[in-house]
Amino acid sequence: MEQKGMIVDYYSSEQEATGQIEDYMEKTIIVIETAVRLAEELSSSAIILSGDLCFEEIKTNIPIYHAFSDQKELIDHLIFSNGGNGVHTFTDKMINQSYHKLEELENIAAIEHVLGNISEGNVVGIVGSIDSCAIVVHDLKENEMVKKIRECEERVSPEVVRAVLNICFDIATKGREGKKMGTALIVGDVDEVMLRSHPLIINPYLGQTPEDSNILEEHNWESVKELAQLDGVFVISEEGKIHAAGRYLDVDARDIKIDKGLGGRHVSAAAITRDTVAVAFTVSESGGVVRIYIDGKELICIDRPQRCTPA
Repeated sequence: MEQKGMIVDYYSSEQEATGQIEDYMEKTIIVIETAVRLAEELSSSAIILSGDLCFEEIKTNIPIYHAFSDQKELIDHLIFSNGGNGVHTFTDKMINQSYHKLEELENIAAIEHVLGNISEGNVVGIVGSIDSCAIVVHDLKENEMVKKIRECEERVSPEVVRAVLNICFDIATKGREGKKMGTALIVGDVDEVMLRSHPLIINPYLGQTPEDSNILEEHNWESVKELAQLDGVFVISEEGKIHAAGRYLDVDARDIKIDKGLGGRHVSAAAITRDTVAVAFTVSESGGVVRIYIDGKELICIDRPQRCTPA
């Protein structure tokens, strides 16, 4: 299906008066047309626009996504971050931010790929602002996040990993009814995990039908997010059956090494993966950070996962 969009942006009255808008629009269209031609020549799986860019009157069969950036966060970082004074310091900050935006775009592409929204292959990214822009070609097969999540799929089906991450990312970015919250989902090796835990509440999944206790069924995700507000962890099988919620993990975590500042949820989640072959997914209440643990160690940390939307 052909993609078509419209340019949308905000500009100061001074820019409108000087005609910089028109120049910027013309340059933007040239850059995006170039990126689209490159993506078509490379048979890319997607095009991702990041920053102050959208597209107009440009047609392609390649899916196009828009990743909205937090401009206030960028400005705050440039103004308030530590360092010396002068043009060189400001330039260094801008360069660092450029690298950050490239890494952010790669992470967005990886997240959408893991969730099944972008197929494997090259992704063409366009990172832009009013002052500058760059075209990036990123190979998802070489993405570190994708590689590490593939390790989870050696123990848990990819469909279950995808469903669990969907829930984790949603909790990390939205919380529940505007309130921040954290949770942990222990997936796989159910018998051993149940032996090493006890209930904090009456198990809400006891006696549920297979359809209503299957995490692969999207209509169950809201109830999982609702129950995630309670203490305890979820216990889920490799095939996606939710066996329990509100479980307390009875583990010895004295030799578990995790990042300082993380609480009991993360320590016990890491410890249960040391004692079993389960995979633990955690969401931090304070920072919305998603972590995955395997074999008692942190496999990956996804800081404030960002999503993109179809353009």
